[in-house]
Amino acid sequence: MILFIIKFICNKSKRPQNRLKCCYNEVISNLLYQLYTLNSVLKKRKTSIDKALEHFDDFYATVYGKVWEDIRAVLLGKSNKYVAVVNNFSDSAKAQSDLELLGAVNLKNVYDVYKEDIERRKQMKKQNESETESQKPNKVTDDLVEKAHLAELEALFPGDHSKIIDVLKAEGAAKPEAQITDPSEIKLQSIEQELNEVEIDSSRIIEPNVNLSLLHEYVPATKIKGLDDWVLESDQYKFYTKAQDFKVDIVKESVLSFPEHLHVYIHEKGNNSRFPNPKIGTTGVRDYYLMDAGSILPVLALDIQPNDVVLDMCAAPGGKTLAILQTLLPQVVVANDVSHSRVRRIKDVIQQFGSDIPELQNMFVVTEMDARAIDEKNVYNKILADVPCTTDRHVLRTDENNIFSPSRIKERLKIPEIQAEILSNAFKLVMVGGTVVYSTCTLSPIQNDGVVQVALKKVWEETGAVMAVKDMSEALLPLKSVYSFGTVDLKYGHIIIPTVNSNCGPMYFCKIEKVQDGNV
Repeated sequence: MILFIIKFICNKSKRPQNRLKCCYNEVISNLLYQLYTLNSVLKKRKTSIDKALEHFDDFYATVYGKVWEDIRAVLLGKSNKYVAVVNNFSDSAKAQSDLELLGAVNLKNVYDVYKEDIERRKQMKKQNESETESQKPNKVTDDLVEKAHLAELEALFPGDHSKIIDVLKAEGAAKPEAQITDPSEIKLQSIEQELNEVEIDSSRIIEPNVNLSLLHEYVPATKIKGLDDWVLESDQYKFYTKAQDFKVDIVKESVLSFPEHLHVYIHEKGNNSRFPNPKIGTTGVRDYYLMDAGSILPVLALDIQPNDVVLDMCAAPGGKTLAILQTLLPQVVVANDVSHSRVRRIKDVIQQFGSDIPELQNMFVVTEMDARAIDEKNVYNKILADVPCTTDRHVLRTDENNIFSPSRIKERLKIPEIQAEILSNAFKLVMVGGTVVYSTCTLSPIQNDGVVQVALKKVWEETGAVMAVKDMSEALLPLKSVYSFGTVDLKYGHIIIPTVNSNCGPMYFCKIEKVQDGNV
């Protein structure tokens, strides 16, 4: 290209003796201009990943504070932590043995051990408090003894009794009996543990006079972005101020149920080792399914029981549906998604892990429709609404089909509204006494607690149905040994945040039970 430019310019020169000098000056000038222009273009051009990161820096730094820097660094990494869900339709015993040889542990065993330890500590604390209460001296008796003692001192030292009293009081203040502690009984624990204990007793009842506007609580101050593909953040979230005065009952749940046949293996906290690709077993299907470690928690929150009729509203790619099937408990599982390509992904997963298995074929159905349009009321007692979201980890890794691309701005801005419509429909469909679990893979409090708030109010206004949110803080305590839970002020759900020691998620989930049906 450069040689072509030199030849072209030299041929244009009228005086042969000046051709060389002319060529040199004009070529250098032209090249400098081209480089300057190219540099300017590159500076102005931002990838979808750049735009996503800029959005997150602006938004999440306000929500998560200093923690965001650590989350950001982990999300920008190339790997994340997985769990292996053992396939009961393959050589399950051998698969479990192989996973244990890799150093992985059964998540149920981890939960049981830490749950037992927490209960033991609670009992010890109650016992110590009871013993301390019973050993407290009677205050009236103490006062009488003290007065008698002072009377004796006054009789012996009538002139100096006031000074003696002051000395005795000073000695008593210097060595209060209640502060004497056996060093062997001192227990060192982390700040995180202290906070966890406090969280158990914290109330999450939402009163109607409390301002629940996630717009003003979480969204950073509005500013003009100066680019065509930016919008004012406040415009995106005005929808949620409509639900700020709605009251919802919060019910505490103390235990997380692990189905007997659901075998989930995970590496301990601090170990982000990857599992090898699963092998094909003797039955012709793969031994285990790998999924982000946080993705198993919405499935566990569903609390699958025998003969449940389960709907997975937005099931692709199919990992959570497969995990539900691995419990071997439901009467039927319906896996739904909105498009043919997404439904194809679900079928591909089931094909790899349950091909031609009669038990699986009898309990599994795939449907293709918009989750907002499903109208099979009083059929399902368990519904998983794992809705489309900004997929925070994914959008920081690839520009392909990125939700932050300029061509998808309107689609991105409508995400929270679509999420709320899907969730409110789930509330309408689920049977009384049934459970809905809402989940996303985003850190956004608007797409998480904000959507739950709006959907709860929406279904109440439209049908009169009464829902209760389950506070699972106590039930999830044993899992803090392997997961990092966010400490942001969530009113409804729970969120797993990516950290160096536990690089999985983000995964938000909220469990809601239908208490009473509406009039419609």
